[in-house]
Amino acid sequence: MRVEVVTLFPEMIREAMRHGVVGRAQQRGLLEVGTEDPRSHTSDVHGTVDDRPYGGGPGMVMKPEPLCAAIRAARARLPEGSLTIALSAQGERLTQRRLEDFVSRPALLLVAGRYEGIDERVLESEIELELSIGDYVLSGGELPALVLIDALARLLPGALGDERSAQQESFSDGLLDWPHYTRPEVHEGRRVPAVLLSGDHAAIERWRLKQALGRTWVRRRDLLEGKVLDAQRAALLQEFLREREQEGEP
Repeated sequence: MRVEVVTLFPEMIREAMRHGVVGRAQQRGLLEVGTEDPRSHTSDVHGTVDDRPYGGGPGMVMKPEPLCAAIRAARARLPEGSLTIALSAQGERLTQRRLEDFVSRPALLLVAGRYEGIDERVLESEIELELSIGDYVLSGGELPALVLIDALARLLPGALGDERSAQQESFSDGLLDWPHYTRPEVHEGRRVPAVLLSGDHAAIERWRLKQALGRTWVRRRDLLEGKVLDAQRAALLQEFLREREQEGEP
């Protein structure tokens, strides 16, 4: 898969791409990430990429000419079927389901905005989708672009050491992840749950599903709203809630 990032800080993208799962995915030929800097498409000596907003107000707005030129230059390197995305606080929330759709694409073109935002005419003419990684404001779209690329890389076959990791993580089944433990068996008086030491794989899977359901109910109940649980999952959630009540948890 190929990803192009239009950014005023290409070195920020390149440095992050050297590490972790994304770095390994590139080394294995599973992912290719390129950058395009709008400053290279300016004609004045200062490389101006922003200007004051019409109508007044604070901050600066990214100019349409260099940004459109950078987007088109990056798009020319991508195959047909690629999707152009602007990272924006005003965009649709990025979800695991969206990522699964993206991974079926041959390429993505990510546009990282800066300053107060991007000239609306660029969004109208060049952008197919606006995406947000949360309800907060960042200094630019580079960090959201890196988040998207990292999450995407994990879904590429062969990127992870064990393919089951991507299948069992939070949100892969619409639920948060279950608790994880490793050695030692006792740490500062806290023990690993006995079921995880039992060797009974069916019991372990049952416990994990119960914990995932319960953790989702406690921390992100919105993920369960409108979700019809089958008989097994409904029973496990009720069992979790009973145990929680017995322990005096609210």
